[in-house]
Amino acid sequence: QVQLAESGGGLVQSGGSLRLSCAASGSILSINSMGWYRQAPGKQRELVAGISLGGTTTYTDAVKGRFTISRDNAKNTLYLQMNSLKPEDTAVYYCALGRHAIWLYGVDYWGKGTLVTVSS
Repeated sequence: QVQLAESGGGLVQSGGSLRLSCAASGSILSINSMGWYRQAPGKQRELVAGISLGGTTTYTDAVKGRFTISRDNAKNTLYLQMNSLKPEDTAVYYCALGRHAIWLYGVDYWGKGTLVTVSS
């Protein structure tokens, strides 16, 4: 089993920044990719950013140039630096892990989510 502990969500004004963290523990040797999804009220969950074990990254167009995903393999921790936040970034953000590229093959493990609220 894999356990995920997310932190860093909160309330921020438009234009502000937040950094999300996700610490992974348990049976993570088989994990290849990690990423962040988000789900806004009334909308489907969507991939925000993903990163492979080798460091290859992918971003949804809406966050390119504003968000940066990174991982510390030694600490088994995933990060999402979010800058220039907009009200439309308001959502519950979920940490996600996969044995393969999650943006191609889907997610094997989900975190419980952390709420990010951006006020205008």
